[in-house]
Amino acid sequence: MDENQEVEERQRLRSPLVYEIVRREAEVELARPAVSLWWSGVAAGIALSASLLAEGLLHRYLPDAAWRPAAESFGYCFGFLVVILGRLQLFTEQTVTAVLPVLADFCTHTLLRTARLWSIVLVANFVGTLLTAIITVHIGTTSAENLVAMLEVAREFAELTPVQAVAYGIPAGFFIAAIVWMVPSAEGAAFWVIVVVTYLIALGGFAHVVVGSAEVFLLQVAGELGVAQGLFGLILPSLVGNILGGTGLFAMLAYAQVQEEL
Repeated sequence: MDENQEVEERQRLRSPLVYEIVRREAEVELARPAVSLWWSGVAAGIALSASLLAEGLLHRYLPDAAWRPAAESFGYCFGFLVVILGRLQLFTEQTVTAVLPVLADFCTHTLLRTARLWSIVLVANFVGTLLTAIITVHIGTTSAENLVAMLEVAREFAELTPVQAVAYGIPAGFFIAAIVWMVPSAEGAAFWVIVVVTYLIALGGFAHVVVGSAEVFLLQVAGELGVAQGLFGLILPSLVGNILGGTGLFAMLAYAQVQEEL
């Protein structure tokens, strides 16, 4: 290998190249059959519910100390590792991925394709988290002690006001979109990129709509939270915040930095 080849291999991916990688992945996702998107989205919802389970387990077994929230926040990373490394359909990833083709070619056709992808994946994610909550509470796939711990973790999210859910949803949407942007350059470090970023979301108490739906549905199935309060007070505000952070902020900035180089 000559010197120029070695330099090219070691050189970081330039932003326009990262943009093109993410955009092409988006084109593939936009063209996938609805049934494929649906089942991948349901699987993502079920897998992401594992974040709540992992946090609950750590909450149960760690001592009641000042540092416990910081330690149990590592459980939050688990579901995201399964979803992102498993290439399952997660709505908050699509707030940046599916939007880049729209920014590059703003037309009715592209808008409709993006709306189709968003609606299928979001509903599928919710179905996955709802099914998990029902199975957990009524079938008993984990012990009663673990369920109590999961409910304790979920109650923290339920304490947010709608305004807080929107505000805390913006950083969560931004950071998940950032993972999508960073993974192509991460090479063998994608695992650590996901862990670091999602740990920050958990530690900061930011609101992720799909994980939040897992918490809301668990509380609702257990009879601790009303339907209207969970939907309109927590899930929808978190959704708005995630879209603002992922699409309104990150996707726009990501496209703005490369549009003159495309």
